[in-house]
Order: sequence, then C-alpha cells, then structure tokens
Amino acid sequence: MTQLHNQQSANDTPATRRTVLRTAGLLALASAGAAALASCSAEAETGSPPATPAAATSPPASPSPIADATSPRPSASKAKAPDGPSVATSEVPVGGGVILDDADYVVTQPNKGKYKAFSKICTHQGCPVSAVENSVIHCNCHGSEYSITDGSVTNPPATKPLTESKTTVFEGAVYVTG
Repeated sequence: MTQLHNQQSANDTPATRRTVLRTAGLLALASAGAAALASCSAEAETGSPPATPAAATSPPASPSPIADATSPRPSASKAKAPDGPSVATSEVPVGGGVILDDADYVVTQPNKGKYKAFSKICTHQGCPVSAVENSVIHCNCHGSEYSITDGSVTNPPATKPLTESKTTVFEGAVYVTG
C-alpha cells in the first residue's frame, strides 16, 4: 500500500524544471518548423526565397584558399592539387625545414609563408642530407651545410649549392612542382 501511495504522490507533484525546459524546447522546435514551412510556402507562391534576417546569415567566406596555409582543408573550388611530392605547411617550421622521406627533396620555410625546395642529395659526394636546424641544411657524411634560403654552401667541403625546385602552396600543403 505504501508503494502505491508513493507512486501516486510522485505523479501528483508539480512540473519540474526539466519538464518545463523540455516543453519549451519542443515548442521552439515546433515554431521553427512552422516558420520553415511558411517560408517554403512563400517561395512556392512567389518563386523566390524570402529574405533572411541579418542574425541568421553566415559570416563571409575566407577570400583565399591559402588564407590560413597552416591547416589542410577540403577544396572549396574545383581546382586540382598540383602533381609532385608534398608536405603539410604546418609541418615545415619557420627558420627550418623537412626532409621528405618519399622523395629526393628538402622543403624549407626561411620566412613565414615563404617555402623553398631543394634536392636532398649533398653535392659533395651524393649522400642524402640528414637534418634541418638553425636555418641550415646539414649533411652528416662530411659536414657540408647549406642555406635554407637559397641552397648555397655555408660550410664546405661541398662547393656547389643544392639544386632548387619550384614550390606551389595549395590548400595547406607545399608541393614540389618542378
């Protein structure tokens, strides 16, 4: 009997805050649905969409797909990515670089937003370079060093600069294109 009495009194309690909020949410959804239906109806009758309130408009799109070159993003256009090996711009530190594992290039960023690509094969005796640190490309075979800005020799025994290749930045990646 007490169990039945407890159930009945629980059913007789006033609405809780949760119930009130749930009801308010459902009412808001219902009115939004009605507004959408009215909008569709107005469009069907006039042939043009109704005006959108300023608060509901979205912010303008970024002016360029490279505006934030540090983050890869899906293509907003139909443009095709360039051919060639690539690395995410976010992986190439300013004043440093990245040696590509799957291609014979080192990609550097001497200044923020400026990317360069050079052969990763040392001009001294053909060893692959081993590191990019302190604005210098290092070859551990015999100690040759090259500038990340132009590939010139900064420390012998190498006497010739690293061969430079063209780069293209596209949707958050640096491509070696030539």
